[in-house]
Amino acid sequence: MSAVVSDETHGRACTLSARGLTKIYHTGDVDVHALRGVDMDLYRGELVVLLGSSGSGKSTLLNILGGLDLPTAGRIMFGDVDISRASEDYRTKYRRDHVGFVFQFYNLIPSLTALENVLLVTEVAREPMDPVDALELVGLGNRVEHFPAQLSGGEQQRVAIARAIAKRPEILLCDEPTGALDSQTGIVVLEAIDSVSRQLGTTTAVITHNTVIGDMADRVIHVADGRIASIETNEKRRSPAEMSW
Repeated sequence: MSAVVSDETHGRACTLSARGLTKIYHTGDVDVHALRGVDMDLYRGELVVLLGSSGSGKSTLLNILGGLDLPTAGRIMFGDVDISRASEDYRTKYRRDHVGFVFQFYNLIPSLTALENVLLVTEVAREPMDPVDALELVGLGNRVEHFPAQLSGGEQQRVAIARAIAKRPEILLCDEPTGALDSQTGIVVLEAIDSVSRQLGTTTAVITHNTVIGDMADRVIHVADGRIASIETNEKRRSPAEMSW
C-alpha cells in the first residue's frame, strides 16, 4: 500500500499534511536521524494509530505534527499554513487553539481538583466546552471535585484527556496514553479516546508500541527507522472493550 493516501481515495478532508519530514539530532560528532523523509496525511474525524518500536521515530513525528518541535527539513500543512515555517507566535496559537495533547504521564496539578485541572484550559480557549461536560464525556462526571491523589491512574489519564479535548481541538495527539497502565485500565482509557473521536469528530492520532491497539483505528501507520513502513486500513474498527493484551 502507498505510504500516502490521497484525499480522493480516502474520501475525507485532510486536516494535517506532512511531506518530506526529516529530523536530525546532533549529539557531539554524531548525527541521529530520527525521521527520514516522512510523508503522511491525517484526515478529518479519523482515528489513526501510529505503531512502532521504541526509537522508531513515532514520538518525534507526533511532536512535530503538534508544533512542539520543528523538522530539520520538510513541511507540515495545516490549512494553507506551513507550521514548520510559521512564527513561534503562530505555533503557540496553533498548539493552544487547535491541538490537544495526551501523554503517557498525566501532568495534572496535584493541588487542583479534576474540574480545576480542566478549567486551566477552558479559561484560555476560544470556544471551550463546559469542563463538567468534558469530564462527563470521559466518564468522570462523578469525580469532578476529587484531587489527582484521590484518583486511580486510569482516572487521572481520563482527566488529562478531558483537559485536552475541553478546548475543542481539531487534532488530538496521544503519546503512549496507556503506557503506564495495566491492560484493564488501559482499555478504559482507550474507550474514552474512542468516544471522544466518535462524538466530537476530532482527528485523533495515538502512538503506541502495542499492536493490539491498532484494531481500534481507521488506519494503522507503521513507523520504523524514521520512515513510514506501511499503512493499513481497517474495514471495521474494533471497540476497545473487545481487545485484550
